[in-house]
Amino acid sequence: MSQKVRAVIARRKNEPVTVETVVVPDPGPGEAVVKVQACGVCHTDLHYRQGGISDDFPFMLGHEAAGVVESVGEGVSEVEPGDFVILNWRAVCGQCRACRRGRPWYCFATHNAARKMTLEDGTELTAALGIGAFADKTLVHAGQCTKVDPAASPAVAGLLGCGVMAGLGAALNTGNVQRGDSVAVIGCGGVGGAAVMGANLAGASRIIAVDIDDRKLATARKLGATHTVDSRENDPVEAVRELTGGFGADVVVDAVGVPETYRQAFYARDLAGTVVLVGVPTPEMRLELPLLDVFGRGGALKSSWYGDCLPSRDFPMLIDLYLQGRLDLDAFVSETIALDGVEESFDRMVAGDVLRSVVVL
Repeated sequence: MSQKVRAVIARRKNEPVTVETVVVPDPGPGEAVVKVQACGVCHTDLHYRQGGISDDFPFMLGHEAAGVVESVGEGVSEVEPGDFVILNWRAVCGQCRACRRGRPWYCFATHNAARKMTLEDGTELTAALGIGAFADKTLVHAGQCTKVDPAASPAVAGLLGCGVMAGLGAALNTGNVQRGDSVAVIGCGGVGGAAVMGANLAGASRIIAVDIDDRKLATARKLGATHTVDSRENDPVEAVRELTGGFGADVVVDAVGVPETYRQAFYARDLAGTVVLVGVPTPEMRLELPLLDVFGRGGALKSSWYGDCLPSRDFPMLIDLYLQGRLDLDAFVSETIALDGVEESFDRMVAGDVLRSVVVL
């Protein structure tokens, strides 16, 4: 039997979000209804509201979430009612060419729930990243539910559902940072801060945080940065080279995703070093680089989708590290807010006043 719950809705482009009543259907085959306990406010939610991802309004926002499985549909074996789960937006299919090649983190046919949640008048909603978790409950594909240790705080666990995982994975998975490497991270918001933490976890010897905001640079130091560069006052390429013996960093993570910062990352890396793009560009952006430099500098230019994570592998492991006191995920929770505080939290996020606001239900 369907249920009526509260949810945050973006009805039209650039208009403030509203809290409205949403109808959540019973789970169909392969689906699950999850009672949401906490959901982080991510830049991607703002991009949805701004129409920067698609024009499939109205959107049901929220995707960085943790909660408890309430019910499951036919054929679900991965989770059962009562399981504490983190929601993910790349539920792998197991059948596509990437999955068959043993690279499921590149899955080309990820799953979402087939049934639609709706407004009370029957208007179908587009769930942000197939999740829609600024809500009391949401309907997802069961593969989007990753069971983890329930001892973890939902407000912290949910952050692995998107931004923090993207940053950690950019360093650990895509960048493959090794012990003793030098790493530079350009842009130290939530994703970049997590990349700093990931580099520190991997044992990097020198971690250089680059940003234009003194507050973010101070936070980056707390997350493991050994050096900081204020790129308002210093050329970041020259600064990174100076801090790495004139060579450049082994791995440079661009957590901003604009042409200027990508060029900085490209030239701030050592010969045969790695550039990781994890910041998300907008469709109109274009990049121009001398092809001879691309050839002559060697190395690897990589894009990081969701930190190239495999939720079933990475989420439980990272939660275990958190519970052991080896991964300070609490550092990312700047504030907790109610469901009706999402619109105001967007302003604080844009202003750089928070790493993450987290809706607690």
